[in-house]
Amino acid sequence: MAPEEICKLLKTEFGEAIEDAVVEGGHPYVQVQPGRWREIAGFLCNDARLWFNLLRSITALDLLADNKLACIYDVMCIPLDQGAELVTETCEFAVRVVVDRDHAELPSVADIWPAADWHEREAYDMMGIHFADHPDLRRILCPDDWVGFPLRKDYEFPLEYHDIPATTEYELPNPRH
Repeated sequence: MAPEEICKLLKTEFGEAIEDAVVEGGHPYVQVQPGRWREIAGFLCNDARLWFNLLRSITALDLLADNKLACIYDVMCIPLDQGAELVTETCEFAVRVVVDRDHAELPSVADIWPAADWHEREAYDMMGIHFADHPDLRRILCPDDWVGFPLRKDYEFPLEYHDIPATTEYELPNPRH
């Protein structure tokens, strides 16, 4: 299904929950309301016209100037021979969900797409986005006692960790200098 058709179908099914649609360029997407994301994710995965059965990745973005964080969910339909009703062509699409930095929470979709389990943990660890009802939301890259979220644009690089001096590339104590 073409990106224009996917956007039209989603707008028909979910109305104003589809906040924006971008079909030009190499990465077509819709932006959806955070409160409706879980419902839309279930539709994307289970509706026979779309059948986006694979979550390829979740990319977390820091939109510091707008005081927002975003997740981009890249989904794919990988056809399987399970009947004439199902999609028979490989298809890719993306969904963007934007939340306030001060209350960065989205519903988990790990039970819809199992790959979301680790991707959500990474977005939590690196950007501080909380995924409600995630089965095991804890840090995945940083130690459990790490302070802050290293990929946020306003992150303050620690000068030491457990009395171990920290340096960056070129032996700088802080990457901003």
